[in-house]
This record gives sequence, structure tokens and C-alpha cells, in this order.
Amino acid sequence: MITILKLGGELLEDSAAVRSAAAAVVSLAAVTPLVVVHGGGRAIDAELRARGESPRFVDGLRITDEAALDAVVSVLAGRTNTRLVAAIGAAGGRAVGLTGADGRIGLSRRAAPLRTISGELAYLGLVGEPDGTDATLLTDLVAAGCVPVVASIGVDRDGVLLNVNADVLAAHLAVIVPATRLIVAGGTPGVLDAEGRTIPELRVDAVDEMLASGVAHSGMVAKLGACRLAFASGVTDISIVSGRAASDFATAPGTRLRSSSFGSSSSGEAGSSSLAEIKPAETRR
Repeated sequence: MITILKLGGELLEDSAAVRSAAAAVVSLAAVTPLVVVHGGGRAIDAELRARGESPRFVDGLRITDEAALDAVVSVLAGRTNTRLVAAIGAAGGRAVGLTGADGRIGLSRRAAPLRTISGELAYLGLVGEPDGTDATLLTDLVAAGCVPVVASIGVDRDGVLLNVNADVLAAHLAVIVPATRLIVAGGTPGVLDAEGRTIPELRVDAVDEMLASGVAHSGMVAKLGACRLAFASGVTDISIVSGRAASDFATAPGTRLRSSSFGSSSSGEAGSSSLAEIKPAETRR
């Protein structure tokens, strides 16, 4: 009955945001065994710029050379993870900070060249695709009453560290733990349609259409792809939610992924969209 919670780096950008996220983590851990996975987002970008480097992305995935990897490790394992673990402890939780190298929970292979949505071939560099199957360290820590907090850094079989997209790592861990629920918390209120309205429920078989049309773009590309793979592997309780100032990630506004057989949403709330209203975007935002 373990829940995997992914926290986007945008939710951890300053002390107040970290304290808010930590309080919500402790609340969720009180009702379900919990594993947290986090990214670094703009903090990594800022670190790269401070070093005179420019962040580079393709379809929401970071292109990672040696300089970028050093920044990723410094920010994720050195600062963000430690601050979040400390804040969870201050909020009454019992957190243990990890990276994917610990216990090889983030065992990965080097990512192959990526065929982008636009059809181009992109080389991601020191980026990993998780392919390990051993989550014993996580389940042991959860059984001991701890909340593992995993920075999204992977490791290959030769011990080389790799940058792993946090959405991808969270989805992979949800499969191998295995978890019953995956919550992906970020800065937007779920998956948005072409008019910027939240889609309350999204069929898994509609994901490809959203990607091809450009309705889903940038970071949402990797997010939806990872969630779709987790869903196909048996994790069927998946939501993408707004984590900003959230006191309860489980009920935060957002999008719930559903199988292709569910009925159309009947939600009539202002500012939301049913599946029938999804339309291709005229331009990418």
C-alpha cells in the first residue's frame, strides 16, 4: 500500500516552500507508507548559469554533459535533498535522504538517442533510463517507519552517476516497489488543455494525441510518458496535481489518469475541461 510522491523542483525553491512541502509530506505519511522522489528544476538551471553554462532541454528532458551532471549532483544531493529531509524532521517526520545510487535503487542504463516529437534525433548525454528491479532498501526503510526521500540521480552498472528525470524515476520506482499510488506534484494544476484549463480526468489512450498535437509540451511530455508507462505496468492510481501551498497532496487539484474504458467526465466546474473538450493547440506555449 505504498504511495510514491514526486515533488517537482519548483516546489522546493526557497525555505518557505520547502517547509510547506515538508508539512504536507508528513501529513500524507501519516495515512500511507510513503516514498518521496524530488527533482531540482530551476535550482539546477541557476547553478549552471552561475558556472557560466546554459541549461539545455529537449521534450522536457535535460541534456547533460559533465558540467551539467556536476551541477545536478551538487544541487539535488548536496542542497535540496538535505534541506527537505531536515524540514520533514522539523515537521515531525522521520525522513532518510537518498539518491538512486544508494542501494542501487536508481540503477540505470545510459539513455539511447531520443526521437523527439518533432522527429529529430537528440543525444541526451549523461542521462539514465532506470532499469533496476531491486527496491529492497526503500521497502525496508518504509517498514522501519521512515520516509525515504530520493534525489533523482541514477547510477549505471560501472558506478557512473547519471542524471535521471524525476518523473521517470518516480514512475519506475512505483512499478518496482510496487506502489499502489503515484502522485506527481508540480507547479501547475494537473494536465492542461489548449485553453489552459485543467483536465480533471485523462484517458491513458489520449496521451499520444495530446503529445502529437502539442497540447502537452515541455516538461509535461516526460511527465505523461512516465505516468503512462507506470499505468501500463499496473500502477493504476495516478494523479498529476498542483503542489503549490498544498496541505494534502492526495486531494490537491489536478488530473487523474484513467483507463481507456472510463466514461466521459461529468464535471461542470468552471475552469476545468472534460476529455471531449481537448483540442490541439494552435501554438506551443
